[in-house]
Amino acid sequence: MTQTQYFSSGLELANFVVILDILQQAWTAISELHKETSQKDEPSAPVEFKIYEPLNCTIIAFFTWPANSKDCVQGNGGGDFVTSSALKGYFPHFNFLCPKSNQKFSINKPALELFTSIFDVLPKSVMANSKPLIITGNSLGGSVASLFTLSLLEKINFKNTKRPLCITFGSPLIGDEGLQQAISIYPAWNSCFLHVVSDQDPVPRVLISQTGVYKPFGTFLLCSKLGCSCFEDPQTILELLKATYSGSPGNQDPNPVFDVYGTFVKDINRKVICKDTTMLPERTTQPLRACITTQIVATGLMQPEQQQRQNVDVNIIITETERREKLTGKREAFDPTKGLNDFKVYMAYLEQYKKLCKDEGIGYYDRYKIESRNGMTTTDMAVVGYKKSLTCFWEEMVDQAEKRPQTVGAFLRTRSIFGGTNYRRMIEPLHIADYYNIEGSRDYISNGRSEHFKKLEQWLKETEKPSSSSGPNDLKKQNVKSSLTEDSCFWAHVEEALILCDSLNGRESGVMNKESSKKKRKSIAMDDESSKEKLVEFENYVYGLMKNYAVSPEIFLPKSSFMKWWGEYREIMGNSYSSPLTNIIKNVEEYTKGTLVIPEM
Repeated sequence: MTQTQYFSSGLELANFVVILDILQQAWTAISELHKETSQKDEPSAPVEFKIYEPLNCTIIAFFTWPANSKDCVQGNGGGDFVTSSALKGYFPHFNFLCPKSNQKFSINKPALELFTSIFDVLPKSVMANSKPLIITGNSLGGSVASLFTLSLLEKINFKNTKRPLCITFGSPLIGDEGLQQAISIYPAWNSCFLHVVSDQDPVPRVLISQTGVYKPFGTFLLCSKLGCSCFEDPQTILELLKATYSGSPGNQDPNPVFDVYGTFVKDINRKVICKDTTMLPERTTQPLRACITTQIVATGLMQPEQQQRQNVDVNIIITETERREKLTGKREAFDPTKGLNDFKVYMAYLEQYKKLCKDEGIGYYDRYKIESRNGMTTTDMAVVGYKKSLTCFWEEMVDQAEKRPQTVGAFLRTRSIFGGTNYRRMIEPLHIADYYNIEGSRDYISNGRSEHFKKLEQWLKETEKPSSSSGPNDLKKQNVKSSLTEDSCFWAHVEEALILCDSLNGRESGVMNKESSKKKRKSIAMDDESSKEKLVEFENYVYGLMKNYAVSPEIFLPKSSFMKWWGEYREIMGNSYSSPLTNIIKNVEEYTKGTLVIPEM
């Protein structure tokens, strides 16, 4: 049985950077850049960066001047930010964070202006380096580091590239809830950020109280003289950032706060995060609550003077944190592999159904359509259930791929191509049957087709490689007997062709039973010549599919709607009518064997 993991990746990430000395190396790089910048009479730019190459990694450090400036962070009262829609016009490098569902986000304007001022000179090929990449910064330099890390995420292939790790010290929040969601929706992105915050530093907290708009993302490592602890839940982080500040409200001097981080980094190398022996203030029997209490103690919030200064009830914070962690443990993230076993079982059942229908001399499309109209057997009812389950699964799959950031969505789409294509070709004909079973239905492709079918088809086209030849390959010919028709809308074209034939013959089209035969079907008036031209277009369309062995031989079964169309079409065109398609229909057995040579028209 899989146990619920609390504080799943945050504690691991924090221990990782401490044990491998990454935190120390990041701070050393910032300190060296700070020393170099401070020695200048007047810095050449408001933000400086430098690349360091220790043995085990590459470090890019950012430093802003003046350090820890609350006024610079706040902008116009803390509400000065730039929306993603405005960014599209002049700085499109974050457009990939907006999924096609048009989710919007906002970024702190002072931080963005610093980042854009040096963007053109930043190293864009750093991810090609085989060594791990650490991006770091202090105060607004940390904001620039976060934005630079975000700009790199679009190009990362997580399958074969080590993701960057952004470590900030005393960085203010940089975005709103939209930005938080765009990053947090993909755990691999969210885990790229570790924010170290001292209880004496006002800068990480200044935007929280000013507007309430800014939201955290990533892991936060909160430190005090008593130790440190890490949190991932955004609401818990916000509450603790406000409650744990122990500095003076008017503290503007950046140097003491800067030195605090240096002291913390030096001390943390002698400790293991949240592993010190801690005397809990009360008997705590539940492991989760004990874990949370231990972490709260490390932030310094359990001290009576700190609670009195911030006017907080620490027990409420612990209880709320415990509640959110339990919800997080129960909440299941979308897993594209979950349900695939059921998917395979359902598809296998539908293959059996397809074979059963073929043995009865009727394709599964027509069998399903007729039985849906006249009363279903147990077998057909099971098909309806499988159809519904599969459709729900793939609608969610497509929806998640569209809502996620574009790079992640593209990866999800790639994984979905094979299964999604088989599903679409097997199940969409059943949706078409349901559509045309409704009296007067016309033009399924424009009026009735689900968006998720359109997306699955679009993704396949985007990944298909151009064929080296115009004809089908030998494998395709050999497997044509068991293949599905490649165009999942084939039967919609057949239904439209039948409606045209009925119109030309002056008959009613659609469902022909005792009740519906008394009703006159609404149809679009068109002259005979135009209707014949459309029928010829449909014939050429079918011939093109068959020339490439892209249509299943089941369409030639005696009771199929296609053969019904063929008979009515021949009658309209005259019994002496002959065409390339005529030859194929006369040699169906050769087509089924994959041995029929189909000439160009």
